[in-house]
Amino acid sequence: MEDKFIEVKQLYKTFHTKKQDIEVLKGIDLSVEKGEIYGIVGFSGAGKSTLVRCINRLEEPDSGSVKIGDKEITALGKAQLNEQRRKIGMIFQQFNLFDSMTVAQNIAYPLKLTGTSSKEADARVEEMLALVGLTEKKNAYPGELSGGQKQRVGIARALANRPDVLLSDEATSALDPQTTLSVLDLLKEINKKLGLTIILITHELEVIKYTCHRMAVMEDGKILEKGPVRDIFQNPECATARNFIGVYNKFRSDYWQEDAE
Repeated sequence: MEDKFIEVKQLYKTFHTKKQDIEVLKGIDLSVEKGEIYGIVGFSGAGKSTLVRCINRLEEPDSGSVKIGDKEITALGKAQLNEQRRKIGMIFQQFNLFDSMTVAQNIAYPLKLTGTSSKEADARVEEMLALVGLTEKKNAYPGELSGGQKQRVGIARALANRPDVLLSDEATSALDPQTTLSVLDLLKEINKKLGLTIILITHELEVIKYTCHRMAVMEDGKILEKGPVRDIFQNPECATARNFIGVYNKFRSDYWQEDAE
């Protein structure tokens, strides 16, 4: 399938400090097909999070373009951008929930911002609670939830406005392995059920292998390699990908060797 849904072209971003200018993105070119889960992997400081925040313009790129569907995000004015952002959900590593709000209120928050009626918002919240398996936690507060449950609330909130795109910025990095697996299974289910296009940012290669259709490898603000996950795992071309896969294979090898002993 060659149905390009998200297109990033020659994206540059520099952060300016009193001491120096830090070039974080150095000419990023990327295309994501509609309905796929696309993974972006890289070490800390590679520019992954900045890239995903430029896609929805939480960060303003210096130059280049981002297009989602038929909308060029980088060309939109403030009012148009706010409208378009309703179609771009985002989940974060630290959940970003309101501690003083119940689970239902957290999920309803973006709906209130868009002027959704109370009746429609209540129905949507119930739908999202069922989707992420938290119906019984409707009136609980974030402080009463596990990390995995908090991330499920974050996912439900991100989906409340029926987005076309879901951006996941290290969403499983703070979770234990079993909880990570359950969240990834949920994302795969949502992708299949809703046809949602997902961009998944991570430094965990096992997350990419388990979840994604295609992937890109980032280092020092550049994409060094991209393609189907299977192809890159079987034949990594750049040193960064080889390093990641070498470490991944070593952990697996050491685990099985210790288990056999």
